[in-house]
Amino acid sequence: MAEALWRIAAEHGLHAASMRRVADEAGVSLRVVQYHFDGKHALLVDALRLLHEENERLARARVPEDTTDPRVLLRAVLLEFLPLDEQRAHALRVFAAYYARSLTDPALAAVFLTADQPLERFVADIVEAGRAAGMTAPGLDPLHEADLLVSGITGLGLDVVHERRSLTDVRAVLDYHITRVFPPALPPGVATRP
Repeated sequence: MAEALWRIAAEHGLHAASMRRVADEAGVSLRVVQYHFDGKHALLVDALRLLHEENERLARARVPEDTTDPRVLLRAVLLEFLPLDEQRAHALRVFAAYYARSLTDPALAAVFLTADQPLERFVADIVEAGRAAGMTAPGLDPLHEADLLVSGITGLGLDVVHERRSLTDVRAVLDYHITRVFPPALPPGVATRP
């Protein structure tokens, strides 16, 4: 039923995802949906949790686990927020629908916008690992960089979905910022400006 809701949300928005429409899209009776969920809000929350889990599972499978280069890992993680294939484009459209709904639904916002920000912490840990290895630009704050990178790539991904920007342009922006965080190593003996 979650996948049926996601399809409706991606194509028409969450406001169009009535329990009857979800049942029709899933090919089950309305009673089956009502048996599993107390109401539309419970269905929305459950489908959102499942979407988070599914996207995390797929992202973990695509991100190289064995890389020791923080630049490569950071780029791979941030690329997951771009609509590089139909699955990721679909997920971005569904997340946009949830985000819009969360602006007026505090209970949904509590699920959608978690306070602990695990993704930002993960990105900050990658930047911190690079800083500890002497690979980052001087003076960077890993937490602030993570906030900017995650928010920026999310917005850029939505721009691609809206066809405001191309994937090529967005990848160039991403690479620019990764190079700003992880500048190329200077040859020995070359001084940097303060």
